[in-house]
Amino acid sequence: MAALTERLVDRRLGFGADEPYVRERDLRVPLSDGVVLLADLYRAPGPLRPRPTVLMRTPYGRDGLGSIIGSLLARRGFQVLVQSTRGTFGSGGQFRPFLHESSDGLDTLAWVRGQTWCDGRVSMVGPSYVGHTQWAIAPYADPGLCSMNADITASEFTSTFYPGGAPGLLNLATWVNQIGRQERIGAVTGFLATPVFSRRKRRAVTSQPLQAADVALTGAPVVFWRDFVEHAEQPREFWAPAEHDGFDAAAMPPVCMVTGWWDLFLDRQLVDFTALQRGGATARITIGPWTHGDRGSLSTIAHEMVHWLGVHLHDGEHDERAPVRVYVQHADRWTDLPCWPPPEARPTEWYLDADGGLGPDRPAGTPPPSRFVYDPADPTPTVGGPMLQPPSKQLDNRGVEARDDVRVWTGPPLESDLDLLGPVSAVVYVRTGTGIGDVFVRLCDVGPDGTSMNITDAMHRLVPDREATAPDGTTVVRMTLSPTGYRVRAGHRLRVQVAGAAFPRFARNPGTGERTATAVDGERISYELLHDSEHPSHVVLPHHP
Repeated sequence: MAALTERLVDRRLGFGADEPYVRERDLRVPLSDGVVLLADLYRAPGPLRPRPTVLMRTPYGRDGLGSIIGSLLARRGFQVLVQSTRGTFGSGGQFRPFLHESSDGLDTLAWVRGQTWCDGRVSMVGPSYVGHTQWAIAPYADPGLCSMNADITASEFTSTFYPGGAPGLLNLATWVNQIGRQERIGAVTGFLATPVFSRRKRRAVTSQPLQAADVALTGAPVVFWRDFVEHAEQPREFWAPAEHDGFDAAAMPPVCMVTGWWDLFLDRQLVDFTALQRGGATARITIGPWTHGDRGSLSTIAHEMVHWLGVHLHDGEHDERAPVRVYVQHADRWTDLPCWPPPEARPTEWYLDADGGLGPDRPAGTPPPSRFVYDPADPTPTVGGPMLQPPSKQLDNRGVEARDDVRVWTGPPLESDLDLLGPVSAVVYVRTGTGIGDVFVRLCDVGPDGTSMNITDAMHRLVPDREATAPDGTTVVRMTLSPTGYRVRAGHRLRVQVAGAAFPRFARNPGTGERTATAVDGERISYELLHDSEHPSHVVLPHHP
């Protein structure tokens, strides 16, 4: 059965003939604090001899994803060690996500290099959390890694956990459900969007206080969830052991990345890639029309991994492709670029006007601001976007845009196709009654039939003592929306929407200044959005010729 499954995987991913291998299970890896982690070794049959080794450290078990990647690479002639991280699937200690991966990973790396079957050369692979375990090692390894395949992941997680300062509630609830139940029901099953789980998740994310939502979600307390909500107001301080974005790019190994326009780590991954490339590291990235773990991305991830390892462990030849390869959505084409951001993209400002229009002309005069009221008892709902589970990607936003707590600005029909490729940003001048509030900005593609499909967005949580606020209470909110590769077709219109929530993708703002973990009461927030000559709210779009 295993051999049949492997042949099906190879066929699905587009691989040809394979090589035989053996799998040695439950190798014991002692750490410096006395904890023992378990690992499986995939190697060539016959006597052991020193060979380069691929290391994969995963919290999701050595079967499932671990065995798929381990056996896939072993059938391509690589020696692979797949290790269960601390506190998962037989490994000792307590699983505290992200907090132990650097020390545990460096101990593991030293152990691997001390084995008779390793020649000292080590590369690392794996997506998502597994990719983050690479970032926890690579900047500190001495001698360094030979290479990394860090897919759909990032060097730090705070900006993804708390985008713009607002806790990313729904995606974290999805992940907590998996890690809180995976050893009881299986790692893969934990990610399935079953009706029972969907109902449980809805109850959990709408419950208050949020610090107890883990019990509603999984049936038991989950330490990571408590860490997530308890430290929402000062996240960087608590998650410092998991932040590896201060790396020296010149000392990093060659890094290969795959991600998607709808992946929740896209923003940070492109920051990492840009830092690597500008700092002199060897780096390449592929960005497709995918969500996190999208089936459509699997073949690309697998082939990039095999190629990169072949170059850096087996002295293979580079394929000479460009450092950046991106898919332009709705143009249905791949584009190669020398770097990120695209050097040919022209930043173009589109201004919000008093009549609900959107265009290149800077506003004149002093028209009254646009107003709305946000109610934490009925927060503006989530529609699409970079979600771990459907409904994700693009959805019709008309229902949300018709609400009283959303304001929209729409441009004229385009005379020709408009390709957007690169960073997107926004500057919004806003006043709230108390200085508290969330600002959600979204760019949409409005078709001739009126459908309004989201392209990209961002969230910013206003914290009074951290904002630059004018004497009249106006705050200039400068936001970085997720980058995009997208064609807005001729006859379509661009639209900007602004709201005070996108719930439950982001945790609701109680409006009281209470802590995220313990808030149970709520107060409405009155918003004024300014768009006059002194307060020219606008978005900046990357026009790519």
